[in-house]
Amino acid sequence: MDCAADGCSAGRNSEDVVNLLILGRGKTGSLVALVARERGHDVTQLGSADNPGASALTRESLAGVDAVIDFTAPQAVLGNIEACIVAGKNVVVGTTGWYDHVERVRKLVETNQTGFLYGANFSIGINLLFEAARTAAGILQHQYLGHIFERHHAQKKDAPSGTAATLQKIIQHTSGVEVEITSFREGDVVGMHEVVLDSPNDTIYLCHDSKSRRGFAEGAVRAVEREHARRDLGIRDAEAPSPAPIRRKGTSGQTRCGRRRTRKVPTDATTAAPPRPPDRLPGTASWPGRTAGRRRR
Repeated sequence: MDCAADGCSAGRNSEDVVNLLILGRGKTGSLVALVARERGHDVTQLGSADNPGASALTRESLAGVDAVIDFTAPQAVLGNIEACIVAGKNVVVGTTGWYDHVERVRKLVETNQTGFLYGANFSIGINLLFEAARTAAGILQHQYLGHIFERHHAQKKDAPSGTAATLQKIIQHTSGVEVEITSFREGDVVGMHEVVLDSPNDTIYLCHDSKSRRGFAEGAVRAVEREHARRDLGIRDAEAPSPAPIRRKGTSGQTRCGRRRTRKVPTDATTAAPPRPPDRLPGTASWPGRTAGRRRR
């Protein structure tokens, strides 16, 4: 790897080095730590055992930290957010499942004058899918029906995924139509999201198939670098459109994204699969943006 070209330590100015605290030792959190080190940043990492009830996140313990990245769990993230903001630290959150508390966090951010960026998915490719869905959503006003399919590994706890919920929010905001989401949990699928727009005359497929979690990790680290360079304050939703006022497997056949594979439709799908277009099986920031998003219904 050409470190100078990619922004690694060999080519990074000392003022661009971020002292990062990464919360979470799961698959994604550990990969975020690896990517951050590769890009020349100073990294400390805490897992759930190191930080029960956000007890390790005191003003004193965070004194040398420039920014915090959270990839933990829904039951832990809100306490982590509050502790870091009260300590005056800028935070990037990739954990989902807490969006019902966005307004509460907004007030805390405003009171403590910190920076706060959150998003369901920091992958560059997913954010391109968000933009494509935003552009295509208007067609739902012209005799098209929409549906979102998302598929993840069997260990993923939340359904639908935060990324699918964001797609739903984007489409509803643009078209006024709330499309349904069908979730599947099977195997070790990293993450696949598809928007299907179907009419009597044709069908449109918008699909993103993650090959590894590294795309999520790189996007999160780049988001921190961007925020550190801008030194903006306030709460920002990574998937919000720009500009905005506040920043912050059963049968064989042709499948999603045009690739051929055999898969079984799992028996533990979280919702019953709706009628699908014929011969089709179901299949998820730009972080500039200044609107605080709301959780799906």
